[in-house]
Formats: sequence, C-alpha cells, structure tokens
Amino acid sequence: MNAKIRKKIEELLPGMQCPKNYKCAKYGFERLCESVDIGDEHFIQCREKNPSTCMFSQSFGNNYFCQCPLRLHLHKKLKHNSNTPIKTK
Repeated sequence: MNAKIRKKIEELLPGMQCPKNYKCAKYGFERLCESVDIGDEHFIQCREKNPSTCMFSQSFGNNYFCQCPLRLHLHKKLKHNSNTPIKTK
C-alpha cells in the first residue's frame, strides 16, 4: 500500500467509531464487507447477508448502502471490492 493511501487511512480511523472494532484494518484489509459500486460518490451498495445489523448500513427501498468512511475510501479510491485483497506492505 503506498504512503498516500496509508496516510488517508490513518486520517480516517481516529474520527470513526467502529462497532466491529476495526476488524478490516486488523486483518490487513483482506476481510471486507461485500459491496458494489453504484456510481455515487458517497455510497456503495452493501451486499452482506445481514446489512441491517451494521451501524454503517443505511436502508433505502429494497437496498442497503454502506456509509463507512473507510470502506467507501477503499472501494472508491482503490477500486477495491471484497474479492481483491489489498497489499499492505
């Protein structure tokens, strides 16, 4: 992971409250929630089995959208979905 991306992640983490205790960061961003880019700058569609249990999940119609700032950054800036591990070294 390059220095610019790492710096952005380090800026995001202190301002967040994560009910999942930052599991994504602890596992090197290899275990991320399933998501799909919907073309919106501020949201990605959550594809987890039980999205209503996540505090970052917002329902709209029949869909759920992820509002986790870290997950959104990883998905949008790195074009990362849960099937492509991020290299952290």
